Amino acid sequence: MKELLRSTDPTILAFASALLEGEDIDCFQMDVNMSILEGGIGIFPRRLMVRTDDLTRAERVMRDNEIPLGR
Repeated sequence: MKELLRSTDPTILAFASALLEGEDIDCFQMDVNMSILEGGIGIFPRRLMVRTDDLTRAERVMRDNEIPLGR
């Protein structure tokens, strides 16, 4: 898997996940437990991962919807 997106904003991650699901691109959020341990203050970014084969398509979906990749 490859990192597509890194953000501390859960709304961006939810929107990006929904867009990817709409394009039949599987994704997985990493570091969710770290953000829970921090107490919800938003200092640890979460990462949105996609399969290596889907990375180019997923990046295009993010660009088309003006979502910064934050890498």
